[in-house]
Amino acid sequence: MGDSVTALRVGVVGVGNISGQYFQAAPRLPNLRITAIADLDAERAAKVAADVPGARAAEPAELYVAEDVDLVLNLTIPAAHAEVAQAAIAGGKHVYGEKPLAATTAEARAVLEAAERAGVRVGCAPDTVLGTGIQTARAALDAGDIGVPVAATAFMVTPGHERWHPDPEFYYRPGGGPLLDMGPYYLTALVTLLGPVRRVVGMSSTLRPTRTIGSGPRAGTEFAVEVRTHVTGVLEHANGALSTLVMSFDVWAGQLPRIEVYGSQGSLEVPDPNGFDGEVSIFRAEAKEWEKVPELGGYRNASRGYGVSDLARALAEGVPHRANGALAFHVLDVMESLLAAAESGESVTIGSTCERPAAVPHQARPEAQ
Repeated sequence: MGDSVTALRVGVVGVGNISGQYFQAAPRLPNLRITAIADLDAERAAKVAADVPGARAAEPAELYVAEDVDLVLNLTIPAAHAEVAQAAIAGGKHVYGEKPLAATTAEARAVLEAAERAGVRVGCAPDTVLGTGIQTARAALDAGDIGVPVAATAFMVTPGHERWHPDPEFYYRPGGGPLLDMGPYYLTALVTLLGPVRRVVGMSSTLRPTRTIGSGPRAGTEFAVEVRTHVTGVLEHANGALSTLVMSFDVWAGQLPRIEVYGSQGSLEVPDPNGFDGEVSIFRAEAKEWEKVPELGGYRNASRGYGVSDLARALAEGVPHRANGALAFHVLDVMESLLAAAESGESVTIGSTCERPAAVPHQARPEAQ
């Protein structure tokens, strides 16, 4: 991550599958430097640290208070997100974690309150919205290219992760399901494009009570489904736009676009928010045909880790960072509220809000803008 003395020193906790993407991005982010790596499996932490120049293996408890760590990168499982964040904050460290911010809004609120008391920052994935795909779509919206935003649609449909994942049970237990698993990508994109949500309505269903593992050494093993596996909702944004959301583990295949935004003067096709780039297309009322939108904003060739770098830049400049705790909390609040609305059959007013994060300028670098 470079040897700049101004680089933010990062201690990584949790070296599961997702950590590899952060380590791969490291050489492109000169304002970050990985100094320590910890995991519940000490041998695994030592093995990973040996391949990261300048990094050392550490015990989690030691990392939280280490003098050579400014920010803790929390890559643990979702159930541990709040506990690790609280430990890092207690050690005086900034913290950036994988999604979700915490397992519940109650835990997430406690994390944000602790950070405010300690005077440290909280960041949270997804940072996919900082790439050229979502940021180009946002720039077109902000320029008024489709007029006043009226509505949006967002779809994520799959037959279920048990077909490919060797240990898929956690996707079907409380805290899992299609909305909590993939919703952060879509909802963070919708808030980035259209602003915060003020009210939701929804419905949900569960197709079957059990699932069967389809790959790996446990293939053929049946397990219970404890969550809703198909969730449909309508989100009322504070600006009046209505977003229709479909998240499902019950659909074999679909050809619906990932996200589309509809305005008074046209429509915008937005790429998959699970990625950082992708093509944006626009339909203008006067043109009467779809055309590609040239790149208008976002970090080029971005990947996981760019949100951490953006936080480091914001710290250096004394400005808000984009993939921030308030945004992550609002997204979690919207998801919890949508599930509650689906259970009650009534609309739910969202108790939280957030600022729409600043746009990423065209050809910006994460370490300096």
